[in-house]
Amino acid sequence: MTGTSLITARERALAVLGGEPDDATLRRYLHGIPGVDAVGLEQRAAGLGTRSIKTASKAWALDRIISLIDLTTLEGADTPGKVRSLAAKALNPDPADATTPRVAAVCVYGDMVPSAVDALGAAHGDPDDGLISVAAVATAFPSGRASLEIKLADTAEAVAAGADEIDMVIDRGAFLAGRYGLVFDQIAAVKEACRRADGTSASLKVILETGELVTYDNVRRASWLSILAGGDFIKTSTGKVPSAATLPVTLLMLEVVRDWHLATGQRIGVKPAGGIRTSKDAIKYLVTVAETVGEEWLVPHLFRFGASSLLNDVLLQRQKLATSHYSGPDYVTID
Repeated sequence: MTGTSLITARERALAVLGGEPDDATLRRYLHGIPGVDAVGLEQRAAGLGTRSIKTASKAWALDRIISLIDLTTLEGADTPGKVRSLAAKALNPDPADATTPRVAAVCVYGDMVPSAVDALGAAHGDPDDGLISVAAVATAFPSGRASLEIKLADTAEAVAAGADEIDMVIDRGAFLAGRYGLVFDQIAAVKEACRRADGTSASLKVILETGELVTYDNVRRASWLSILAGGDFIKTSTGKVPSAATLPVTLLMLEVVRDWHLATGQRIGVKPAGGIRTSKDAIKYLVTVAETVGEEWLVPHLFRFGASSLLNDVLLQRQKLATSHYSGPDYVTID
């Protein structure tokens, strides 16, 4: 999977804005977007979260969830051995059932990319082709508190090591201070740093850290800004702050993606991350995607779950459907 070109993204931004993406132009545009009806948004999300599905549909849903997971380890104590174990689980989530699909990607720190690439071997590649991508967090994850030079070097190093996808964090402080032009320029510059020598590009996921943006209006504006600047995905969270992915926030981001597609024809991905631990919760997200942007978004290049513990719960639920009884936690590996 490759990202959209920077030139196209910037040209689209100029066409949408009617001028250069500086603070004044972006403020005029972003603050001209209608405010979010918080009550209506939360009621809509709550309603979607109550939908029930039948057994046959649940089997499909569980397999689809697995195929959309970015299996993640982002700890300071990560080692090459832990990454190899993660890759082994990504390749073969349930050794007792060969029909279990693979996950979409493994997500690691940039210095762990070579270990992930090596561990995946011939299975490293586009998840839309049944292979597994390597995603790397970059740009001084999770705080984003570093110079642009360091952020770009962080990104370029991960891409050169074999990362297929870059998960960057925006400068939330700059955004909240109204320095929209700076945030735009940094995303666009990171997008350029995703380019490879052969002209292809790693896909760029832009992490908003929605729990720190305070309001739904800010989440909507940050989503539009990230897409205007060339993001291929918008992602809710780093998973490192207490308030991570929520259904209302993800619904709001999906509505932005829907509106962008209607306006430009371009499809942008969405990745909720952090706090999604059970198949029951993940199914709510599948329903929300299908009802908001359509089932065609339920593919790896348009929707992902950022998760570490979710996979185990989905595997246990999958075993329950197959055997009619719950397996104990010792029937799945400990991550």
